[in-house]
Amino acid sequence: MRSIWNGSIAFGLVSIPVKLMSATENHSVSFRQIHTEDGGRVRYRKVCELEDEEVQAADTVRGYEMADGTIVTVTDEDLAALPLRTTKTIEVVAVLPADRIDPLQMDTAYYLAANGTDAGKPYVLLREALKRTGSIALTKFALRGRERLAMLRVVDDVLLLHSLLWPDEIRSTEHVAPEGRVTIKDAELDLADALMDTLGEIDPDSMHDDYRAALDELIAAKLSGELPPRPAPEKTEGAEVIDLAAILEQSVRAAEKKSGKRSGRARTATKKTASKKTASGKKTASGKTASGKSAAKKTAKPAAKKTAPRKRASA
Repeated sequence: MRSIWNGSIAFGLVSIPVKLMSATENHSVSFRQIHTEDGGRVRYRKVCELEDEEVQAADTVRGYEMADGTIVTVTDEDLAALPLRTTKTIEVVAVLPADRIDPLQMDTAYYLAANGTDAGKPYVLLREALKRTGSIALTKFALRGRERLAMLRVVDDVLLLHSLLWPDEIRSTEHVAPEGRVTIKDAELDLADALMDTLGEIDPDSMHDDYRAALDELIAAKLSGELPPRPAPEKTEGAEVIDLAAILEQSVRAAEKKSGKRSGRARTATKKTASKKTASGKKTASGKTASGKSAAKKTAKPAAKKTAPRKRASA
């Protein structure tokens, strides 16, 4: 792996020469822009807006635009002269428990390799100290024109530097959660727990990019002159959920069928839901029966008594 930065870790008075290398790689498919009329590739060029002529990279300099439009130029020499200790140093500022770092802050990961034979022992010393305490080191370093916050931790037998977003770069969660009062029933929570149990665990190494695989297949098919069959669009039920518990029950059954295992929570949650529905049905039925009897009583009237006609007295 090619190093992208050389410097040292400042661990107290101990200096550890290291090389910084990217720990990840991007497998995204890169497309080119093509002119539809003749198939020519579309390219971008840097053009000076005053002269309307192309400018080479060597003839450019950084410029910071002020609110009033004034441009302040900043050269490489200006940046190199900034009084930053972290320009060539990864400065350890604190040692913290790993759970103190919010995953929301994590950005890019880099491997750190010992740079030189003399760097081996202090490198291993810091690595083993972090391993034994289960801690991470909070650090600062400068890379690509800015100072960065970073977390130093151990992966296998390697020191990993994970750049972090600064706290003021994390947006507030205000106005993100659903507004108004939302009531969740215990039965719905039980079914959600059952669904999570049924989904179970998975080895992250077994995951792969289905979109990338399908895109590779499409490109290969177009090269051979044959287009792969296009799948029919999936039918979607409606966005509106009528019965959340019923949808959760269906999800649990589908997950059980896929995983081949039955969740104990699923049986309990399903029984609870079924019993509540039965109880609700009984209440409704009994209510209807009682109201029917009451109506019958109100409608029924006592039969009138027949009275024998009186005999007239003879004169």
